[in-house]
Amino acid sequence: MNINEIQDGYVIDHIHAGRAMRIYRYLELDQLDCSVAIIKNAKSQRMGRKDIIKIDELIPLNLEIISYIDASATVNVIKDGKLIDKKRLTMPERVVGALKCKNPRCITQTEQELQHVFVLKDREKAIYSCYYCDTIHKPED
Repeated sequence: MNINEIQDGYVIDHIHAGRAMRIYRYLELDQLDCSVAIIKNAKSQRMGRKDIIKIDELIPLNLEIISYIDASATVNVIKDGKLIDKKRLTMPERVVGALKCKNPRCITQTEQELQHVFVLKDREKAIYSCYYCDTIHKPED
């Protein structure tokens, strides 16, 4: 398999195997007009198996949503073919505007201009709850 090196863009690395497509969907990478490569189940010394996403353009990235889905992921910023920054992510305390509350009685369902806010409830289990109605949301949802 041959995937060219990136001149300007990102490599989202150390994604737990099977989570790359979820990150792809949440970041809406299908809307981009540049190359995006997803490598699934790559061999890894540290993790056994991992996924990798390569984005061939410097775009605004929502690091909050990446860390929500997989806090162990790293984001490498590539400029002129060189690594200029490596961001190590941590699980966010709050996720704003990236998730939707599924509770039909939540105020966010009737007040359309109100942003959806989720607050970290359990770091061990990666459980978040809606700020307004306490409905539980997990990264698998």
